[in-house]
Amino acid sequence: MSRFSIIDLPLAGLKLAERVRLEDSRGFFERLFCAEELLDAGWDSAIAQINHSFTCKAATIRGMHYQTEEHAEMKLVSCLHGEVWDVAVDVRHSSPTFLHWHAETLSAENRRAMLIPQGFAHGFQTLTDNTVLIYCHSNSYQPDAERGLHPLDSRLAIKWPLPVDLLSPRDSAQPFIERSFTGVSL
Repeated sequence: MSRFSIIDLPLAGLKLAERVRLEDSRGFFERLFCAEELLDAGWDSAIAQINHSFTCKAATIRGMHYQTEEHAEMKLVSCLHGEVWDVAVDVRHSSPTFLHWHAETLSAENRRAMLIPQGFAHGFQTLTDNTVLIYCHSNSYQPDAERGLHPLDSRLAIKWPLPVDLLSPRDSAQPFIERSFTGVSL
C-alpha cells in the first residue's frame, strides 16, 4: 500500500505528495518520507539534510532560496503545524517555464507536501501563527552556493495571499531579477 498519492503540478518536475494517514482510536500514523515510494516522483537521492522551521507570526514570508548548479537540491517540504502558502519558482535556464511560479497550500490537516526538483527557488508565506515546517534536502547546505530571488520582485509577480507582515533582512536584501539573470543550468 502506497503511503503517498503523487500529483503532477503545472511546472515540469514539481509534484504534490499527499500523505495517506492511518487512523484509529489511539491516534494516527503517517509516513513523511519514503525513498522507494518517492522514486517515481523524481526523488533519486539520499536525504542529505533535514531542516525544521518555526515561524511565530502569520503573513511572514521566508524565501525565495536556491543553490547553484553544483549544489542544486531537491526538497520535500511538509507542514506539521499551522498552514503555509508554499511557492516554487522555476529558475532552470533552459526550461520553457523559466521564472514561472506555482504555489500550494500545505497544512497539517491536508497532509500535503511539495516535492521541489533541482533548479527551483523555494519560499513560503505563513497563513497562521505558530507554523512548523520540515524540509528533507537531497544536498547539504553550502553557504557559498546559496542564491535567492526577492520575494516581492514584480517580474515574478507572486500573488502572496496576505499582506506581507514580516520579511527578514536577508530576504529583503535578495536581488531583483535583472535582464541578464540566467538562473541555473542543470
